[in-house]
Amino acid sequence: MYRRVWTRRGERPLALGAHRYRWSYVYTFVEPQTGRSLSLLVDGVDTEVMGWVLRELRAWLGEDEAWVVLDRAGWHVSGRLEVPEGIRLVFLPPYSPELQPVERVWPLVNEAVANRYFQDLEEMMEVVAERCRVLEADPQTLRRHTLFHWWPRTKTSA
Repeated sequence: MYRRVWTRRGERPLALGAHRYRWSYVYTFVEPQTGRSLSLLVDGVDTEVMGWVLRELRAWLGEDEAWVVLDRAGWHVSGRLEVPEGIRLVFLPPYSPELQPVERVWPLVNEAVANRYFQDLEEMMEVVAERCRVLEADPQTLRRHTLFHWWPRTKTSA
């Protein structure tokens, strides 16, 4: 991921890059009212992985129940997806990513890898994992980025 940088007039900035592709994914769940979050790094996206992610979320929540706001990706809406008890999936209307609170978290995660070169995917994902840990330890930042003015409030968060 590249970002703009300042240079002297007439100079061209250099950015190292590696044109190879291996994918890794970050699933992040945020409670907008508290900023409490859980991030999971996985190496794929499909119905099986989504089921595992929801089971991990269920374990993290303990006795609490949760509504999970999702887009309509195929692995989110698959009839084969096993949704644990206490998890309710709420789907966004098509073409409305701006309604997804966690979308505003991705730029915060990307700060750790922007304009950097990594020898391999594992090195990059360790940096991403550390950035997720830093964000999990800073719930106020996550709250500021995800608690939209229209988000439903509980009596304790109002």
